[in-house]
Amino acid sequence: MSVRTDVLIVGAGPTGLALGVDLARRGVDALVVERADGLFPGSRGKGIQPRTMEVFDDLGVLDAIQAAGGSYPVGMVWQDGKRAGEHQMFDPAEVTEDSPHTGPWMVPQWRTQEILFARLEELGGTVTFGREVVGLTQDEDGVTVHFAAGDEIRARYVVAADGGRSAVRRALGIGMTGETVDPSSMLVADVRIAGLDRNNWHIFPPHEEGDGYLAICPLAGTEDFQVVAQFPEGTTVDLSLDGIRKTVAARSHLAPEDVTEVRWASDFRPRAALADRFRAGRVFLAGDAAHVHSPAGGQGLNTSVQDAYNLGWKLGAVLRDGVDAGLLDSYEEERRPIAADMLGVSTGVHRGEVRRGEATRQLGLGYRESPLTVETRATPGPVRAGDRAPDGMLGEVRLFDAFRGPHWTLVAVGAEVPSGVAGVVRVVRGGVQGAYGSGVFLVRPDGYVGWAGGGAAGLTKYLARFGLR
Repeated sequence: MSVRTDVLIVGAGPTGLALGVDLARRGVDALVVERADGLFPGSRGKGIQPRTMEVFDDLGVLDAIQAAGGSYPVGMVWQDGKRAGEHQMFDPAEVTEDSPHTGPWMVPQWRTQEILFARLEELGGTVTFGREVVGLTQDEDGVTVHFAAGDEIRARYVVAADGGRSAVRRALGIGMTGETVDPSSMLVADVRIAGLDRNNWHIFPPHEEGDGYLAICPLAGTEDFQVVAQFPEGTTVDLSLDGIRKTVAARSHLAPEDVTEVRWASDFRPRAALADRFRAGRVFLAGDAAHVHSPAGGQGLNTSVQDAYNLGWKLGAVLRDGVDAGLLDSYEEERRPIAADMLGVSTGVHRGEVRRGEATRQLGLGYRESPLTVETRATPGPVRAGDRAPDGMLGEVRLFDAFRGPHWTLVAVGAEVPSGVAGVVRVVRGGVQGAYGSGVFLVRPDGYVGWAGGGAAGLTKYLARFGLR
């Protein structure tokens, strides 16, 4: 049996589901397939950074994400069974008009995926579980993906969102260049614990040289705790209830029986790796299939969701609006440098070289060097082409409200707008906007300024590149 679709997304993690949501709201025929029989059950990527919160706002899941999670608790360091003092896990930041989200928001990964899955179904999208990819072939017109069951699916484009051990990436022969961030073995588990308060992220330093640390973090919106424990290189980590009980009891004041249940457990070796390419013909790599991070600093899931957000509007423009397929070349050009930078950040956080703060919030990321970016002003203001478009008020309109949706938005601050533009993009006008300064700013569907000018000269030509006439 061969099913034909415009986009086949391999992997129903945060990346694949976010892309599915974005394509569904654009009216693009897409199918998500997942090797497992259900959604991922663990907490793993639990920190949602401010920029990803803005993405979730646009995708229509922000309210659910906020209701499901909570802010991170203050760290509490324990010594010899006593509280030794607080540890600030994150540099503080204040809410401003242009940045409504400041610190990371905690939602266990399994819950984030449930929310994205529900949104996808609400938009008419589907996920087919139990579908293992074993190979693919492609030609000028599309890609044929082969499954372990012996059948196949034909798609115009394929997106590999199937994780760090991506079967699609291996089938394409794309290598990954990386390093071991930490040779230690690591345990991460979702457990139920009695006798430990949920007001702090509990940190138990090693008792003596050769031991590893233990951290126990209450998972917001649940009754669970996430346990993270470090072991010497080469250790076989015991993931059983008894094994986790022994680890917790040996490294903290808790008794073995205080760990009452293990809901999910995994072991891993922290590493950082970047795919040599993010594209091969009609197949794109996104998320962990393209870049693998240390979990420190919460960059992996966030960078992955933003891969999907970048690719979604471009696939929509090509498949729905008839824009030249050359637009898709910009996906790797824009996202691979970002992924490389974020790998450096997450590795730096893991090694204690970078603080969790401005660098991890991802609000300063942008595409100033992108081939899609055009800055026409000799002296740009505070926001220039390629930057994230800030929030704020322009007249009576909140800008994030204006941006929300799959369209382009023209922000005109103290400048005239050419006639006819309002018919192809959403236009917001006003006389004063502190974050932007003055000028004309064309905001892409993914919330970055594509074109900026002191006036509108040259804007119509830029719009024509994207079928906006």
